[in-house]
Amino acid sequence: MAFYVYILASKRNGTLYTGVTNNLARRVYEHREKVTVSFTARYGVSMLVYYEEYERVVEAIAREKVVKRWRRAWKLDLIEGLNPTWRDLYLELA
Repeated sequence: MAFYVYILASKRNGTLYTGVTNNLARRVYEHREKVTVSFTARYGVSMLVYYEEYERVVEAIAREKVVKRWRRAWKLDLIEGLNPTWRDLYLELA
């Protein structure tokens, strides 16, 4: 089983959200469809702009905690290192 740390954005350089999941496609779908009343639903954060894959849940959770504490500029650098055009990676998961 794989575990993922992911970053969603409302738009390029917009509001960011960092999360962790064991099913990336399902979790991003839930954010996109606003399944729950949450931060991402309230601020329209639904574009998958970055993710990392881990084999162990403890590694993924540890990484998520680190990234969440980062400065915004560091997160933007991380996103643009993998995804300089800020394309929606969700469309490529299928």
